[in-house]
Amino acid sequence: MAKSRLSCLACAALFAGLLSACDSGARQAAQGDDAAAGAVVLDGLLDRSFTGEPRPAVTVTDLEGQTLDLASLQEPVLVNLWATWCAPCIAEMPLLDDLAADLDGQVRVLTVSMDLRGAEVVGPFFAERQFTHLPGWMDQPNDLAMAYGGGAVLPLTILYDANGNEVWRVIGAYDWSTAEAREEVLEALSPVTPSPRVEPSGDVGPIIRENSGTFTPREASPAPASPATR
Repeated sequence: MAKSRLSCLACAALFAGLLSACDSGARQAAQGDDAAAGAVVLDGLLDRSFTGEPRPAVTVTDLEGQTLDLASLQEPVLVNLWATWCAPCIAEMPLLDDLAADLDGQVRVLTVSMDLRGAEVVGPFFAERQFTHLPGWMDQPNDLAMAYGGGAVLPLTILYDANGNEVWRVIGAYDWSTAEAREEVLEALSPVTPSPRVEPSGDVGPIIRENSGTFTPREASPAPASPATR
C-alpha cells in the first residue's frame, strides 16, 4: 500500500510556514529550555513500515562550514532530525550523545538541526552543552525534512544500514539509554532488502504542531462499500 506523502507544492508551503512559526522570535523562550525538556515523556514509537527505503540524497553543513552528502555514506547511520525549540528533541540529545559513544565504530550517529536560523542558534546550543560525540550538522533549507514528506514530526530518527537502506524510524523522543534501544540500533549491522520505488501520492501526511513537536496524521478515506454490503 502506498505510504502517505504531501504533494510537492502543498508540502513546501505548509512545512515552511509552520516551521517558520516555530523558529520565530515567539519561540525563543523555548530554546534551551531544559526544564521543559526534563518533563518530556520518552514515548516515541518505532515504525518499520518504511523499511528498505533509500537514504535521501541531501547535503548537510556543520558549524565550521564543512558539508556532508548523506547519500555518499557507506556505513550504518542513525540520523536524528531535531531543533533547538523542540523540547522532546532537547530531552533525548544527552541520550544520543551517550549512545554515539557506546556504538562508536559500529553505528554513526548524525544529529541534524532543522533550525531555520542555523548556526545562530545551534552554535550556542552545542557550546553550552558540550556534547562529546554528537556532531553539529544543520539542514537550514530543511531539504531533509522535505525528503521525509515535508511534515516530519520532531524529533524524527531514522536508522540506515551500510547500503543506505532504512531499517526503521522512531517518531518522537525515545529512551536511547536502554539495552533494548541499543540492540535495535545494532540491527543496522545486518543489511535489509531495498524496497521497490513508490511514487508519491497526493495524500496529506503528518502535520507538525508548533507547541509540542507532535503530529496529526491525515485520516484515510473510507473504502467504498462493495455491492454485496450495500
